[in-house]
Amino acid sequence: MSYPARFDRGHTDDLMTFLAASPTPYHAVANSAERLEKAGFRQVAETDAWDGTSGGKFVLRGGAIVAWYVPEGAGPHTPYRIVGAHTDSPNLRVKPQPDTGAHGWRQVAVEIYGGPLLNSWLDRDLGLAGRLALRDGSTRLIDIDRPLLRVPQLAVHLDRSVSTEGLKLDKQRHLQPVWGLGDAHEGDLIAFLEEEAGLQPGEITGWDLMTHSVEPPAYLGRDKDLLAGPRMDNLLSVHAGTAALVAVATAAGTAGSELPYIPVLAAFDHEENGSQSDTGADGPLLGGVLERSVFARGGTYEDRARSFAGTVCLSSDTGHAVHPNYAERHDPTHHPRANGGPILKVNVNNRYATDGAGRAVFTAACEKAGVPFQSFVSNNSMPCGTTIGPITAARHGIKTIDIGVAILSMHSVRELCGADDPFLLANALVAFLEG
Repeated sequence: MSYPARFDRGHTDDLMTFLAASPTPYHAVANSAERLEKAGFRQVAETDAWDGTSGGKFVLRGGAIVAWYVPEGAGPHTPYRIVGAHTDSPNLRVKPQPDTGAHGWRQVAVEIYGGPLLNSWLDRDLGLAGRLALRDGSTRLIDIDRPLLRVPQLAVHLDRSVSTEGLKLDKQRHLQPVWGLGDAHEGDLIAFLEEEAGLQPGEITGWDLMTHSVEPPAYLGRDKDLLAGPRMDNLLSVHAGTAALVAVATAAGTAGSELPYIPVLAAFDHEENGSQSDTGADGPLLGGVLERSVFARGGTYEDRARSFAGTVCLSSDTGHAVHPNYAERHDPTHHPRANGGPILKVNVNNRYATDGAGRAVFTAACEKAGVPFQSFVSNNSMPCGTTIGPITAARHGIKTIDIGVAILSMHSVRELCGADDPFLLANALVAFLEG
């Protein structure tokens, strides 16, 4: 099936590049910022005074980015159209004292971040990436994208109960990766990273480091109609949101047309552990940016209230495609399929923020883009996950709709989606941002 769209399979090719280049939230926002800068957006510092000029701007804070485009003619009360997403994924993160080991094996001490499928981290070739804090107060990104660590699984010969009782992993004892032979010495890992980064000994004084699989994204299947890769939850949405914002801003700037809304991308960190941080959706970042933009355009608190009252946010996060081996775990009348288009996520207990009015907004965007969409609701007998959607709606008082792409193997090292769904999502986001 073909769709009248700006994005096609080339978007999915670009997503693969983005995923491979974004092993951490810090890398993801840096890559998003680079794409925005190429499209004419400029970074503004939160510590500087802001002006009310038109054009594209963005704020970077840690693993979060908020970008917006002020069209010509936008007033101080002009409402926003926001695509919300998150940059973090469940993984294994390095502890403050990383050097450990036993019985002649050198290991790295890690802590479990979020809710990963622990078994998917076993016997994988892992790299190490993240953010280094240096003695002079600066930070530097590092990405060792080669086989460096491995969490070795216990052989079946030493645990026959695996076949009858299933795999049981202790998060403290069984998930510590090996990275060499010999005795562990304090400072080994950081000294190694200083050498890798071309730094002098003692320059690194802090770090936010995490492991990642070095296996690259790939098309899968007889017809290559599936995409396998890491961190689709939720870099798939970050990538689509970035592409959509660039497309809308570029079209508006070229045509000189007046958009009825100010399009925004808000990609937060720490969704996987509750969003309560200065870079999370439950923090002040988004509200502060939107308010300052209103005031920079000469607005008052009344203008801010009018703007927020007309604002709509699409919270874009991955959801569950129907699993062929576990179909009974899904609602019997809601079976989202791969390559069936984005999903509209509904939960009457507000685990998702979608209501009937929100459905109408998303329906209009999909119809405008010529993109099919599906509905998702959880099986009543199973708990429902949540997103940044309800948090965004409650914290800022803005209409929010939860959507996303249906995938399999959510929270695995390697997730799976339909190869067409990323660009179908991006096309729907363009239509939404255009209003």
